[in-house]
Formats: sequence, structure tokens, C-alpha cells
Amino acid sequence: MQLHLAMRADNTPAGLSVLAECTTDVRQWYLQNGLQLNPDKSEALIVGTTNQLRAVTPSVSSFVVAEVDLPVADEIKVLGVVLDRRLSFHKHVSAVARSCNYHTQAIRHPLSTELAPTLACSLILSRIDYCNAVLHGAPSYSIKKLQRVQNNAARIVLEAPRRSHVSPLRRTLH
Repeated sequence: MQLHLAMRADNTPAGLSVLAECTTDVRQWYLQNGLQLNPDKSEALIVGTTNQLRAVTPSVSSFVVAEVDLPVADEIKVLGVVLDRRLSFHKHVSAVARSCNYHTQAIRHPLSTELAPTLACSLILSRIDYCNAVLHGAPSYSIKKLQRVQNNAARIVLEAPRRSHVSPLRRTLH
């Protein structure tokens, strides 16, 4: 279950009371349907700008949801996407790149040459493509990091050598 509540930093107590009322209703629905909130697998995330987080974060360390005290986390993972307080997606991109680089090492020496493209698509490209819409508007360094991962996978599949970092003009001078 996910609850989203937009509130202003200067109106935190009122916003939290709205959240508490909402979660009381949710708790009633849970109880009526034989369900319970698992506090061990539940957490809260406050999202905002740097100034908004500076105003709210020191005063709020947990939320009461359905009569369960949930700690405020620095980041949470939702459907495989790592969300942080600023929605920068830096940790998400790093996690995707780390996973893809691991699989890239695994397909360097596939069982057969024909198997490499299949492994690259299923293990690497599918991971890069998954939920990539959340990266719309992400900083260029994040996109470049994923582009490097994709280029490495393509180089392995095509058995192409790594390009030299020497400029073409410099190569002709030597």
C-alpha cells in the first residue's frame, strides 16, 4: 500500500493529522478484510526540495500509520526503483549500473557466440529499460552512466574492441 500526501512545510501538523485520519480509515478496511499492516516491512519517505526537507526533517522522525509507528527513511525501493528524498534517482541509476555491470562480466565468455545477444537483452537491456520513464528529466550524468553500461554490453555482443581515447587527429600525427 502506498499513501501520498502533498503538504506544505509550514503546515506539517495539519498535514500529519489528515494522514492520521486517512490511515485510521485504511486500518479499518484492513481489519474488515482480514489484513494487517506489517510494520517490519513498512516505512515512510518525505520528498521535497532541499529547503523543504531542512524545514520538516529534523522535527519528523516517524509517522503513525494505521496505529503503527513507521520510521522516516532516506530512501525506499518501490517496484525495483530506488526513491530518495530529492527524487534525484542517483542511487537507482547506480544500482541499475552495478547490476548490469555484474551481468556484463558474466556474458563476456558465453557458452556460445549466438547466446551473447540473448543474454545481453534479457539480463542487461531489460534492466536498463525497466521503469526508465522515471528518469525523464534526470541529470545528464545519470543518463550517461546508463549509456556507458549499454555501450559496454553492445561491445561485448559485437566482440568489438574498446575505442581508444586518443582523438583521430592525434592518431594521424603519430
